[in-house]
Amino acid sequence: MKPLPPSPLTLDPARLPRHVAIIMDGNGRWAKQRGYPRMRGHAAGAESARAVIREARRLGIGYLTLFAFSEENWQRPAREIRTLMALLKRYLRQELREMQEHGIVFNAIGNLARLPADVQEELRRTREATQNGSGMVLTLALSYGGRSDILQAVQTLAREVQAGRLSPDEIDAARFAGALYTAGLPDPDLVIRTSGEYRLSNFLLWQSAYAELYFTPTYWPDFREEEFHRALWDYQRRDRRFGLTQEQVESGLLARLLGAPPR
Repeated sequence: MKPLPPSPLTLDPARLPRHVAIIMDGNGRWAKQRGYPRMRGHAAGAESARAVIREARRLGIGYLTLFAFSEENWQRPAREIRTLMALLKRYLRQELREMQEHGIVFNAIGNLARLPADVQEELRRTREATQNGSGMVLTLALSYGGRSDILQAVQTLAREVQAGRLSPDEIDAARFAGALYTAGLPDPDLVIRTSGEYRLSNFLLWQSAYAELYFTPTYWPDFREEEFHRALWDYQRRDRRFGLTQEQVESGLLARLLGAPPR
């Protein structure tokens, strides 16, 4: 393990990731460790989300995606799910004005039809109220699973082929990506996972093919600005070659292939 940098951290604004995705994990264990009910952990996690969103916007990160509720989370006790949905609605209402003031564009991905009708309506209202923003795109992954995302994309394209509107030979990586829930979003450059787990847990499986992965033992309710800076600092120490040699990267080939300076 490389040593952690001293604090405060110095970040290079020119080398920040364009898109950061975060698996927010550890709310329940954080609460249990302190003798609190699980929902207090979720409430504390919402505060971490608020802090990280504000810091990402301040730093100029263009896209932030938060894994808020997975497909597997539907297996949790009904009471906890109801409380989580109520917490989500309250969060959206409380944060709407700030999102509008700072030009944040709100987005939600996943099998949203499975969410309660009132939550779907709150998501719709928030999207519509922020759609003209010109700042960071904030995406919540809700009722989301990476395998289901891929499966629904396959089914969408298969129906196009069946209807005669698309040839199988026309299906390339770009067209496939356009059928995913994340259509229109760039692939994540950095995926952060909290709570000491070392797995993606069915999150952005296709999209994370070339993402840098950062794992921290910190539970999500304790993941605030300094922890976020540590993850970004670690990202900036890495060489991203996308299958090329270091010499090719230094020659500018990667920048030409990506159409932008390498990050």
